[in-house]
Amino acid sequence: MSENAHPLPTVREQALAQLRQPHVFDVAIVGGGATGLGLALDAAQRGLSVVLIDSHDFAQGTSSRSTKLLHGGVRYMAQGNISLVREALHERTTVLRIAPGLAHPLAFVIPATRWWERAFYGAGLTLYDWLAGSAGLGQTRILNAAQTLQRLPAARAAGLRGGVLYWDAQFDDARLAIALARTAQQQGALLVNHCAATGLLVAGGKVAGLCCQDSLGGEAFTVKARCVVNATGVWVDQLRAQEQAVCSGTGKPADLPPLVAPSQGIHIVVDARFLGSDAALMVPKTSDGRVLFAVPWLGKVILGTTDTPREHIAREPTALHEEVDFILREAAKYLAVPPTRADIRSIWVGLRPLVRPHHANGSSGPTKKISREHTILVGPGGMVTVTGGKWTTYRAMADDVLGVCASHGLVGVLPPCKSAHTMLLDGQGANAPAAQPLDGWSHGLSAQRVRFAVEHEYACTVEDVLARRSRLLFLDARAARELAPLVAKTMEDCGVAAPRLTEFEALADKYLQVP
Repeated sequence: MSENAHPLPTVREQALAQLRQPHVFDVAIVGGGATGLGLALDAAQRGLSVVLIDSHDFAQGTSSRSTKLLHGGVRYMAQGNISLVREALHERTTVLRIAPGLAHPLAFVIPATRWWERAFYGAGLTLYDWLAGSAGLGQTRILNAAQTLQRLPAARAAGLRGGVLYWDAQFDDARLAIALARTAQQQGALLVNHCAATGLLVAGGKVAGLCCQDSLGGEAFTVKARCVVNATGVWVDQLRAQEQAVCSGTGKPADLPPLVAPSQGIHIVVDARFLGSDAALMVPKTSDGRVLFAVPWLGKVILGTTDTPREHIAREPTALHEEVDFILREAAKYLAVPPTRADIRSIWVGLRPLVRPHHANGSSGPTKKISREHTILVGPGGMVTVTGGKWTTYRAMADDVLGVCASHGLVGVLPPCKSAHTMLLDGQGANAPAAQPLDGWSHGLSAQRVRFAVEHEYACTVEDVLARRSRLLFLDARAARELAPLVAKTMEDCGVAAPRLTEFEALADKYLQVP
């Protein structure tokens, strides 16, 4: 490249340029998590003009903080939600097919410490296999104690009576989100991260678009759309209140019953030696009735999760002391060498957008009993709100949302969904440059990787790169902090004016703080 040559505009810069052009979109989506991104791809494939904005990075909230499982939900079956389980099991197979570089089958072992547990859990998981039908990934097996220890060498042998092996799947949630974003863009959707919805446009008492602002550069935009979808997860009630205010004519939000009951789940990451297996450990009923997982993931082990109701919604929720105690205490019952606080490599927290029982067929009481099914509402201004659900069923949620949009005349007659047969772009596969770690690079990162993330994967900050294009922050926060200056320098060389190094270093410190 000559001295006078300029780098080509990044995919995000191209999107901002398109956003400046006057246009009336068929669908404007607020929220770039699993739900919004899945909807953007589905809608674009059906011939609709689509714009999606997110105030932060794609999947920065709930959608990058899951337990990394594509599953039907064994505990949902125990709650009697058979339809959700059956749908999720079949969707699980679809994701495995369209994103083979980001998802794979995973064996799970349930250790049995009581004489009846092998038969009881074995029967339930045989039903799980039956519900999966041809979409099953492997047959449930009853194990004796020796076979259980062979699959889980680091399990606690004392009191072990055997176990049950069954199959589900695992994926990289944030990487799948980026793959959805890139594939939707390829299909014609316009996506802009770090661009906040600051207000709703109204015409004739109906929502007719969005006011939004580039969170990095400060530029304001007006986006006109025939249909606006609120897919902001735990934050959907904020946009619903805005709709109520602008469409009521009073300018004041009505006292809307909240749609979401946020629930906090923490995850603790430790070294692989604590599990010593490529199979996961699953405890279907802990001392307080929750489920506990020890899941191998990208060379580490994830221990989780909790289900703690939270009224305060934070972008970076904080783990509670008692939540850490709970996970470590329960893990110690099943692992021969139980991890301690000193062994924690990273700790991170996500908020689940659970639908309150008065809006859905959930149960009253603790959030662990609330339905994980999604809910779709059409507001007084015609804005469509969707929340709830789970990563595994993101495609089904998108199909349902578009069905509601069509039935309310917000979009025209639509052709059938095509996303089940569309292979997703995988930036860590054939489309990305080979990593060539030099001069201090490690953990699979390189200057080429960072440049690719900036130019093709919408990365704008050090956090975007180290938390979601790479997963290093979630795996080893100290290592991520050490690499951060090198990432920032490379991003600046790519033309990123302010990669926000200081903010990332503070975030990495937070992921290292164990309450």
